[in-house]
Amino acid sequence: MTATLLLLLKLSVGGIILAIGMDSTPRDMAYLWRRPGLLLRSLLAMYVLVPLAALILVKALTLPPGVEIGLLVLAVSAGAPLLPRKLLHIGDGAYIFSLVVTSTLLAIILVPAWLAVLGPQFGNPPNLESSRVAWVLAKSFFLPLAVGMLIRWFFPTFAQQVGDRLMAIAGLVLTACALALLILHWDVLLDAKWSGVLTLAALIAIALAIGHLLGGPAEEDRTALAIACSTRHLGIAVLVAASLPGPRTAVIIAVYILTSAVISIPYLRWRRAAVSHSDQPGALP
Repeated sequence: MTATLLLLLKLSVGGIILAIGMDSTPRDMAYLWRRPGLLLRSLLAMYVLVPLAALILVKALTLPPGVEIGLLVLAVSAGAPLLPRKLLHIGDGAYIFSLVVTSTLLAIILVPAWLAVLGPQFGNPPNLESSRVAWVLAKSFFLPLAVGMLIRWFFPTFAQQVGDRLMAIAGLVLTACALALLILHWDVLLDAKWSGVLTLAALIAIALAIGHLLGGPAEEDRTALAIACSTRHLGIAVLVAASLPGPRTAVIIAVYILTSAVISIPYLRWRRAAVSHSDQPGALP
C-alpha cells in the first residue's frame, strides 16, 4: 500500500509539472539567467542556507532517527517543481518558471553532493549517483514539462482551459496521498512525536524567511523565492525515501506536504495582500 501511495505521489507531481508546462514558454526559461544577482541569491538560499538550517536544527535538538533522516532528505531535495506558475497571481510567472527549471538542472549535481557532505551527520543515508538523479528528474520533471509545453504550442486554447484544472486535481491527489500515508502509518507519526513535527514546521518557516530576505527587491520575486525555499523536489525525496528501509522517511515527507501547506498558505495570502497594496496609486515603494 505504501508503494502504491508513493507511486501516486509521483504521478500527482508529474501532473502538476505537466500543467506548469502548459502555462509556460521557452522564453520564460531565460528570465533568471539574465539576472545574475537574483540567480546567485536564489541558489544560495535554496541550495546552501536551507540545508545548513536543517543541519543546525538536527544538531541543536534531540530528534528521533526517522525525523533526522527525513529532514536530511527534504533539506537536500532542493528544487521548486510544485510552484504554481502564477503563484496566486503574484508576478507574471517568468521568474517562477525559470527558477523551477534552473534549480532542477542543478539538483542533478547538488543533491548527491549534499548527501555526501551531510550524510555522516545523519547516520547512514543512501548514496545517490548523479546519473540516477538525472534519470529520475528526466522522467518526473523534464518529460512532463516538455509535453506540457508542446501541448501549449500546438493547442494553446486547450492548454489554457485544462492547465489550471489539471493542477488543482493533481494537488488534491497529492494531499490525499499524504493524508493516506499518515493514516496508514499513524504509529510512525506517534514515534516522531510533536517535537519532530514542530521541527519540520520550524524548517519550513526558516526556509520561507530565508527566501523572503534574499528574494528582493521586487516583491513578487521575494515571494516566489520564499515559497521555492520551502518547497522541496518530491520526486527526489521519494526516490531517497524508497531506498531507505521502512516507511518512516515516506511518512515524514507526507507530514512535510501537509505542514508546508498549513504554513505557506497564510504566507501567500499575506504576500498577495502586500503586493496588491504596493500596486495601489499613492502606496509607498
